[in-house]
Formats: sequence, structure tokens, C-alpha cells
Amino acid sequence: MEKKQFQAESKRLLEMMINSIYSQKEIFLRELISNSSDAIDKIYYRALTDDTLTFNKEGYYIKVTADKESRTLKISDTGIGMTKEELENNLGIIAKSGSLAFKTENESKDGHDIIGQFGVGFYSAFMVADTVTVLTKPIGSEEAYLWKSDGADGYTIETAEKDSVGTEIVLTIKENTEDESYDEYLDEFRLKSIIKKYSDFIRYPIKMDSTESKLKEGSEDEYEEIFGEQIVNSMVPIWRKNKAELTNEDYENFYAEKRYGFDKPLKHVHISVDGAVRYNAILFIPEQTPYDYYSKEFEKGLELYSNGVLIMEKCSDLLPDYFSFVKGMVDSEDLSLNISREMLQHDRQLKLIAKNIKNKIKSQLQSMLKEDREKYEKFYASFGRQLKYGVYSDFGANKEDLQDLLMFHSSKEKKLVRLADYVSRMPEDQKYIYYASGENHERIEKLPQAELVADKGYEILYFTDEVDEFAIRMLMSYKEKEFKSISSGDLGIEDAESEKEAQTEDAENKELFGRMKELLAGKVKDVRVSKRLKSHPVCLTADGEISIEMEKILKAMPDNQNIQADKILEINPNHEVFRSLKDSFEKDEAKLALYTGLIYNQALLIEGLPIQDPVEFTNDICKIMV
Repeated sequence: MEKKQFQAESKRLLEMMINSIYSQKEIFLRELISNSSDAIDKIYYRALTDDTLTFNKEGYYIKVTADKESRTLKISDTGIGMTKEELENNLGIIAKSGSLAFKTENESKDGHDIIGQFGVGFYSAFMVADTVTVLTKPIGSEEAYLWKSDGADGYTIETAEKDSVGTEIVLTIKENTEDESYDEYLDEFRLKSIIKKYSDFIRYPIKMDSTESKLKEGSEDEYEEIFGEQIVNSMVPIWRKNKAELTNEDYENFYAEKRYGFDKPLKHVHISVDGAVRYNAILFIPEQTPYDYYSKEFEKGLELYSNGVLIMEKCSDLLPDYFSFVKGMVDSEDLSLNISREMLQHDRQLKLIAKNIKNKIKSQLQSMLKEDREKYEKFYASFGRQLKYGVYSDFGANKEDLQDLLMFHSSKEKKLVRLADYVSRMPEDQKYIYYASGENHERIEKLPQAELVADKGYEILYFTDEVDEFAIRMLMSYKEKEFKSISSGDLGIEDAESEKEAQTEDAENKELFGRMKELLAGKVKDVRVSKRLKSHPVCLTADGEISIEMEKILKAMPDNQNIQADKILEINPNHEVFRSLKDSFEKDEAKLALYTGLIYNQALLIEGLPIQDPVEFTNDICKIMV
């Protein structure tokens, strides 16, 4: 029997594929099962035009059989089989796909879609096998053929005996090495897990002889191990079922079965599109934040299927970063895949799907916010921060998509409110959307800087997430209303009379403030009379783009570049402390230095900033007590 050589290009491709094309060896089983499914599909297509054939789906299946003693793994099917010529063409020339040719010839017919199109999937078997044999009998023929190969050195074909139409592929599994354990591809439970992972939704039954634990007849708690033939795969995916027939429980069960999370999803979206690009998708908005969500280890993405076969576990291109919390899957027959089917080509179809998915998620979140506020707030508690990061990232490119999904705690409502809610309640004379930043609501409510804004009856949004102020600076305005921090230099609400009084006070106390500025050299940009303080003696405000709260956040980052806000020390001219400062300036230089240091440190504490020298601060307090 003559051994035939692979073509030179095919030999090189086989060597490359065994070593580098596929990222995981377990992929071989997905490829062989997909080929078997295609073989059954071809009978279906043939039956559409051949009156002598009838196609009864229940009579077709794929079977996987492992034999540990002989170290063989067999994948058999009841498909169309191959003639000798087809063996030569499909298995003798690597990367020539019989499925692709068949699909091209029959693309105008109605029916199932062929999975395999590249013609290299079969050879992935050599990643785990020393020898591969193919016993096949084509439909309408009495002859069977045996194809055999040890890999890149070539193959043989001879006539053989086979009772039924179909194909059996037998892999002689490699021996274990120091780096690889090939025994796993003979283990019943490992094989079932691979099938469930990649081929669960192949439309024909995938059978295995395996052990199953079943409740003993007549017993309520006693189980027995039963060995027999079982169907491993689910076959009909939920996304191909009629939506009207599915319940919330069906979607929740799918969410749990796919291990998208241990919680129950707050919302699901079932998409079926048959247009420029055809695809089905089921998306879930989770209730709880994954434990690693805000870490580098978290990997976003949707499961990607091609005709029910899992191609990628995490297709990140289908989700924008700001919707990375979404779980689910997409199944499409139109995507351009590379030779290993593990990577997508970045084509128009993929972009269309991603754009549609983004819009669907946005629409569902808006609907939840409008129709089920309680559920949305539950979602927002888990993932609101991610939406704010989305506003901030990419230089604000996504702010139009996200601004109406944002919510902040309100000084008036004492609960989360939308920006639209805030603007709708603004008095006619209010120019800005006011906000205050701090560690928590209680601390913000006590900020001295809020006094004037609160006295005016204006609502204040509370920013407690580290990203809040950065996101708002990127947003800049909402419905033509600019955002304004209560700690900014100019609040835009001072009347002409108070402005004149402040200017007079600054002029009259120019020397005092100048001396205090000298004492605080390098710590504050200026010392001035406050137009916002009512009962508090002192506060810090910021002049410029960097606020005091932003300074705190930036300093806490690993790459701290010591970025600082331009701080202004504001003093209440109507407070007794101010009179003490004036008196010490006129009579006691040492006391002025003491008082200046004290009120500056007090202002730092109010802002939650660290005091440079706590020991000196406590000693200064002791000095005024004795």
C-alpha cells in the first residue's frame, strides 16, 4: 500500500497548525464534532433535491468513545460519508474545505448552515494524537475507505469494510510528557466538559457512554451509579427559540447554567436580527459586581458562537468598556473568522453587531431608569462608577451616550437624582449646576463652603466617588447648564453689595492678608475675605482646574506626580477669629504666626487633607489653652 505525501504547502501548514495556529489543544474536539455535524447537514441538503432520500433528524447523531486501555478516542457520525476522491481532496490537501465547497454549491437552498469552511480543523487532531485513522462509507455506495496518517509524513488510503453510512475518526492519543498530560482527552468527565463548553448547541445529539448518578427507584435519598449511553449536549440553544415561549425563569436558568454570575440578572435582552448581518444575542445586566470587576484581572466580553459552536469565550470587541459589566452571548453565521476560528477579522459585520448591542444596552438601561427606578438604583449601586469612567475616558467621546444614565445624591431629595431631574427644578436665577465633593454625604453636608449655596435655596449634588469630579469636568455642562463646585473661586451668586463689601475688606486688610500669605508661603496661593462663609471662620477653596478633592485622589495614585490645587485661604470677616487675627497683627507678631498656622491646619482638616506636622499642631493648640 503506497503512502502518499501531503503537498509541500500542506505539509508546512500542518506543522504550523500543530504548533501554533490553535491556542488550546482541547479545540480539536470542537473541530471534529463540527465536521461530523456538517456531514449530517449534507444529507439534509441532499434530501431537499433527492426524492429517494428522506431526512428524519431523530435518526442522526454523533458519538464520542474513549478507550483508556488502547489510548484511542473515536468520533463517529451518521453523516454523508466520503468517497475515495473526497478523501483525497478534503484530507489530502490541507486547507481545502469540502464544507466550504458544498456551502458554495448549495448557498441558494434553504436549510442548515455549514459550520466548517477552512479545511484545517480536521488536522487539529494531530495536536493530541500520534496517529489518526478515518473509516468512512459514503451514501449510495457499497464500498468503504480507510484513511490513515501519522502526521506530516503523509497518508494512506485503502478499501475497507463498514456496515453503515457515515464516518469514524479514531485518534491514538499521545503519551504524556513532562509538560503535557494527554490522558485528559481519554477522561470521561473532561471530554464531557469540552463538549458542553464548545459544542453544546450542535443541532444533533452528541452521545457518550458514561456514568450517571440517579436516584434509586423507590428511594428518596439513595443514589446509584448507572453506566450507559447519554446525550451530552443541549442541541437547541435558547436564543433560537421563540421569545414568546420563553419565561424569565428560562433566561435565569440559562444565566446560571452558563455561570455568568451567582446572582440573578436584573434584566435580559433577547436580540434576533436578520438584516445586513444576521445574528442572535442574549444579554444580561447583572445585579451584583463580580469580585474582580474593578481589578486588572477582570476580562470583559461576550461569548461568541458561529452557528452554535463556541468560537471565543470573551469577545471584548462586542462591548464598549463602559458596558463591560454586561454578560451574555452572540451567535452569528456571517462573521469573518480567521483560519483557526479563534480570532475575528475586524470587519464591517462585527462593527455593526457591536454598535447594535451598545444601543440595545443603552436603551434597556434608560427603560429601567424610567420604568423601574428601584431596580435601576440597585444596578447603579454596582456599576454606576463604570458609567462615570465611561464619561471620563476617551476624552469625553461617549458622554452623549451616558449622561442621561448618571445619578448623584442630592442635598434636597436626600436620594439619587438624574441630571435631568436637577435641571428641571432649577430656579430661573440659578446659573450653574452646583456640586460638592467629599468622602461621604455626612461630611459634605458639614462643609463650610456650602453655606452660601444652601442659603440661596440651590440644590447641591454630592460627589463621593473618586471619578465623579473628573467625569463632570469632561462633561462640562448638561442642557447648557455648566457645573460649578461649591469650592470654586467664583460661585456666580454673589450680589453686587456683598462683592463691594468683600473688596473693601480686602483693601482694608491688605497688609494683614499679605503677612499671612508670607507665613503660609508655598502652602496657599492667596489669603482673602470670604464671600461664602456665614457661621464658619475659615475654609479652603481652589483656583484653577485642579480642585482640592482631585488633588487628594491624584496623590493617592501609584504614579503620584505631586499635583496640587492652587489653594485659597478664605476667612469670614464677621467671625470673632478674624478680629483676633487683626488684633494679633497689630500687637503680637508671634501670636499672628500661631493663629495663622492653626486656622490653616483647621482648614486642611475640614477638607480631609493631612496636616504636615501633627505634633506642632497639637503643641500650638496647647499654647492657646494656657
